[in-house]
Amino acid sequence: MGRMSDERRSGDSLPTYPEYAELVLEVAERIPPGRVMTYGDVAEWLGEGGPRQVGRVMALYGSAVPWWRVVRADGHLLPGHELRALEHYRAEGTPLREAGGATRGSLPRLDMRRARWDGAPSGAGPEE
Repeated sequence: MGRMSDERRSGDSLPTYPEYAELVLEVAERIPPGRVMTYGDVAEWLGEGGPRQVGRVMALYGSAVPWWRVVRADGHLLPGHELRALEHYRAEGTPLREAGGATRGSLPRLDMRRARWDGAPSGAGPEE
């Protein structure tokens, strides 16, 4: 019951204007193949909302963008969409951490240290 009221409260704080959803989706589209941003990263990039608000936008409208590139901060794959996301990650070369022997049969997690994108334009790294 507490969880329901928490979700109701967080839903109330979702910016009500459609521009917020459009901005979240635009950020998702900018994430390069093979890279990811967390829900919190997207909110921070926008300077508005928070992880729950970004997650809500992605749940409602994310199918129109590369939804698999907006992820949980712990690197676990999105529950209910793990296999579809994993196909995309493997096709794009997104860094993964394979499950160890003790968790045989488990799905890999994202290697957040290597996969996380900071929003910098490609080619703007120190190598150039």
